[in-house]
Amino acid sequence: MPHMPSRVELCPLTLADQDEFCSLVRASTELHAPWIQLPATAEEFRGWMRRFDDGTNRGFVIRVRETGAAAGMVNINSIIRGRYQGASLGYAAFTPSAGRGYMAEGLAVTLRHAFNDLRLHRLEANIQPANKASLALVRRLGFRYEGLSSAYLYISGAWRDHERWSVTAPPPWTPDPSLPKI
Repeated sequence: MPHMPSRVELCPLTLADQDEFCSLVRASTELHAPWIQLPATAEEFRGWMRRFDDGTNRGFVIRVRETGAAAGMVNINSIIRGRYQGASLGYAAFTPSAGRGYMAEGLAVTLRHAFNDLRLHRLEANIQPANKASLALVRRLGFRYEGLSSAYLYISGAWRDHERWSVTAPPPWTPDPSLPKI
């Protein structure tokens, strides 16, 4: 189905994004806590960037085309090939741009990239039950509720329950060559 030109673009996260990213994370503390912990210092950022070294995780900044401002971030995490062909999403808006629909557009672009370019078949988003904004976002994007994962992720000093939401590639889908033939 055709899609409208997006107001945002997906840009690979690089070491050059460090100062802007950390500054936006610090400015977004109230928005992110207790849902997600992101690197707020140069040292934390450099450590965070190592997670992308082997290609199993991909990190992106969602930028507003008109201004170049970083509206948020999204990671495609724990990419598994073989019979699964899936990954999990981690994402967060940044306070200066929050509430303007940029994350919905950015995640829509992310889904197209994941399904068309990376040829993934399934994406999951794991969301704390009280994070109403994030739950509304994945619902709008067509994710399906699959259940509750107790004590799923360690965030802000405690194991947090998460709702598991997923979406699969719309047909027609071209499989990655690593998908077994039978």
